[in-house]
Amino acid sequence: MADESILSDELIRQLIAVGEVDILVGLPTYNNAKTVAQVVQAVRGGLLKYFPRDRVAILNADGGSKDDSPMLVQAASISDARNSGPLQTLRTLHCISTRYSGSPSAGSALRTIMSAADLLQAKACAIVAPESDTIAPDWIDTLSSPDLSREL
Repeated sequence: MADESILSDELIRQLIAVGEVDILVGLPTYNNAKTVAQVVQAVRGGLLKYFPRDRVAILNADGGSKDDSPMLVQAASISDARNSGPLQTLRTLHCISTRYSGSPSAGSALRTIMSAADLLQAKACAIVAPESDTIAPDWIDTLSSPDLSREL
């Protein structure tokens, strides 16, 4: 069970509104506005291409960025992706951004993402570094498929 003390009340409300997911992609950020938009586009493209029938969410766990990192992640919506190419989905892509408590640290971000994955009962959880400017949509298939194949 998720440690609710790690998750803020507002984040818990947002996660409950999302419901269960098949795949959660976590993006731990701290002042990554220069690269995070490209990473979100690649993640979104991979989710749409390889998992169009799955319930998916992107969760940004931010360490208190002074730039627009959280807004860039949250702005990723399924309608934006539909307008950018021929990819189609049967589900909504949820994009949530939260600021975790404490000072910026990879450990706190990962605890937040993993607690959210537990609360959402995600079958697969992938963590993607926001500075991975070479990320391609195929990475999402590679990162998520092994976990999902165990469910069959």
